[in-house]
Amino acid sequence: MPTLQEIGARLAGGEPLDSPDCEAVVASSDLLGLGALADDCRRRRQGDRVTFVRVQQIPADALDAPEVAVLPAARELRIAGPFPEGRDGVRSVERVVSAAGAIPVTGFALDDLVERNASDASAVADVLAALRDAGLAALAEARADRLSGPQWLAAAGDAGLKIARLTVGEPTAEDGGAALIRRVAGWGGALAHVHAFAPLPRNLPPQPTTGYRDLRQVALARLLVDNVGSIQVDWSLYGPKLAQVALIFGASDVDAVSAEDGGTLGARRAPLAEIERNIRASGLVPVERNGRFENVGT
Repeated sequence: MPTLQEIGARLAGGEPLDSPDCEAVVASSDLLGLGALADDCRRRRQGDRVTFVRVQQIPADALDAPEVAVLPAARELRIAGPFPEGRDGVRSVERVVSAAGAIPVTGFALDDLVERNASDASAVADVLAALRDAGLAALAEARADRLSGPQWLAAAGDAGLKIARLTVGEPTAEDGGAALIRRVAGWGGALAHVHAFAPLPRNLPPQPTTGYRDLRQVALARLLVDNVGSIQVDWSLYGPKLAQVALIFGASDVDAVSAEDGGTLGARRAPLAEIERNIRASGLVPVERNGRFENVGT
């Protein structure tokens, strides 16, 4: 089995990981060694730049409110929750898009749309087309552990909708999530429709996760999933400290930074100042983006 040093030398020379390399990476318990490999991989892709986005969440069950108040600092409006049934759901999306103006609106989970339509490809395509026509910039997520395969990613792409992030819904057990990461890596060209892969589970287990396991997941994702541009960590879910450390273990995008202005906390403790400070403390350059993964001025 090759060593991490041998794998690193081949990666530096532009060679992809082969099967023995993948086996060695997954079997390794050398967290620092994996992190160094993943950090080198990230730097070859993105240099010293790390993107982040300030998100304003709008609960799906509040879409019928008389007015949508948009926070000035928001760079993405994200509809949180399942897609409302019927055409009223599409009209609600249109209202949010109208209120958002130039700010991209994302929402809904691809796997949820597939399940609600009983995996009927034609019905799913109709819903995706309706959301695109309503002005949705991208689907907010697709949970890899709930998708039957990459064909649904391709269906979203065919409908003209990108997927902002491929996520993991539930924590995985025995192998620490490596099997799911390898499954995602095997989805090939369908991942061209996905902006980022967030390998840490959205639904936190009853027992707190360990930093070791979380950082190992991030590093494995960057090393094994070479067909997605960014590995992402969620600021609001996992916190500033883990997000900061994840940046030197292969992550290159920070999701869900608050769009609040900090209020009485003062400018130095406002979310924008904090995320930029944390990225710079990792020796990296913060770059703000929007919900379409387009860089914007801060």
